[in-house]
Amino acid sequence: MTLSRTKSRPESLPATSKAGFDLPPKSRGARARAKRIFDALSGVYPDAHCELDHRNPCELLVATILSAQATDVGVNLATPALFSAFPTAADYAAAGVSDIEPYVRTIGLYHNKSKAIHSAMTTITERFDGEGPRTMDELLTLRGVARKTANVVLGNAYGINVGVVVDTHVIRLSDRFALTKHNDPAKIERDLMALFARSHWTLLSHLLIWHGRRVCKARGALCAEHPLCRKYCRNARA
Repeated sequence: MTLSRTKSRPESLPATSKAGFDLPPKSRGARARAKRIFDALSGVYPDAHCELDHRNPCELLVATILSAQATDVGVNLATPALFSAFPTAADYAAAGVSDIEPYVRTIGLYHNKSKAIHSAMTTITERFDGEGPRTMDELLTLRGVARKTANVVLGNAYGINVGVVVDTHVIRLSDRFALTKHNDPAKIERDLMALFARSHWTLLSHLLIWHGRRVCKARGALCAEHPLCRKYCRNARA
């Protein structure tokens, strides 16, 4: 069973309920340890948030599409002019791919990403009256949108927790903190969803990403010097 196909639609469940999700069982001790990790990360990064600049759901969707295999810093340098030129989904839809490309040329895979943005915004304009979709199933109908992008938009634009954003930092820290035994993003996400409170899913990804960028890095990691890593991260003891 995939996470986006459940017997009960997750978006319709109470914000704290996991009843509509097919998740692996976790022991009380594992869940308690996960809460301690979450609390420790929250103490270190009280201001953790999505680092893609945006003012509305459509801008966040565009920025997230652009962020694939790119840095948030690079995306944030390009998007002010892009968002000024195309204030609404309808503006992207009325333009051509070649009109979008000059604004994102500094970002890797800009041609394919421009095509995805144009297609997604056209669909939003034609099928959703210019408003960003608010369910996982609807977002996944948009070109350029997979589960990770949909989770970013739902969690940060609408406060809807139906999953955990699993990027390269979350994958690395989930392994180092012994939160999963898997390396497949879908299985890692299910483990994290099972371990952590549903109300924490969106913030959890930000906390792991912030710690991964600043301390628990892929290269030049500072794990041995940080008290949180010394307590929970196997890399600090390697």
